Amino acid sequence: MAAYIIRRLFISIPVLIGATFLVFMVMHLSPGDPAQLMAGDGASPQDVELLRQKLGLDKPLLVQYATYMENVVSLDFGRSIRSNREVLPELMTYFGNTMELAVLGTLIAAVVGVTLGVLAAIRQNSWLDNLVMSFSLVGLSLPIFLLGVLFVLVFSSLWPVFPATGRGGPIWTLEGFQHAFLPALTLGLSAAGVIARLSRSAMLEVLHEEYIRTAMAKGLRVAKVIVKHALRNASVPITTIIGLEFGYLLGGAVVTESIFAWPGVGRLTVDAIMAKDFPVVQGAVLLIVLVFVLVNLVVDLLYAILDPRISYD
Repeated sequence: MAAYIIRRLFISIPVLIGATFLVFMVMHLSPGDPAQLMAGDGASPQDVELLRQKLGLDKPLLVQYATYMENVVSLDFGRSIRSNREVLPELMTYFGNTMELAVLGTLIAAVVGVTLGVLAAIRQNSWLDNLVMSFSLVGLSLPIFLLGVLFVLVFSSLWPVFPATGRGGPIWTLEGFQHAFLPALTLGLSAAGVIARLSRSAMLEVLHEEYIRTAMAKGLRVAKVIVKHALRNASVPITTIIGLEFGYLLGGAVVTESIFAWPGVGRLTVDAIMAKDFPVVQGAVLLIVLVFVLVNLVVDLLYAILDPRISYD
């Protein structure tokens, strides 16, 4: 197991380098001069040039990238061009908010998606199955910004139950949960459709196995057969899609955070892109990619727990 983890971590290094290099080049080759934006329209060309030298933007791109990666190894992500604050502490503050949203959204998606997928598989070709598949199709097709606006309209304006914007504190507090529920529900329902479809397919494959028929023939309770035998054996692909959706929610909550004014890393990244704040954008992308890699590693390790036949030795 330890050898497998070390090997996976080494394989992840080129992924991290490739992601940072791509973002670094795109940001530096895109139109706009961060030194000019930082100095202001009234700054003289000499002042802009001095600022560019101070920021190291006058050096060749490869030299700038090598310097950046050398600093990253020592956990120095630089300073924000806009605020002049250290990037890493600022990212961790915003990333914690996004993590709260992603965890709650993934929990909603897993509970709703797996439940509906199991029910649809048990009642295959029934009205319930058709209803679940219709819900799944709507969840996959409905734009997330439209879903978020509808939730704000219904649950904040017409029926003022939840706040429309902002963060009220940690999600384990009442006020924090109320502020996080609508954006988490928006994220969760968009992912629940994918989980429901895959859960249904995995369950249908397992339900046709001989050992399920044998368990039914022995007179075991249907609920016990479904939960203990069928769902457990179908849990590997379900766990995979839940892990992937969690990673997507971490990196793809930009629209949701903008709609609900949630102070997360997605919104921070968009603002940094608009301001050409290179260190913040590069640090945010590196952090999201790193977490996504670690989530996939954790999901792979869970396989051995869910299915003892799987071994990494």
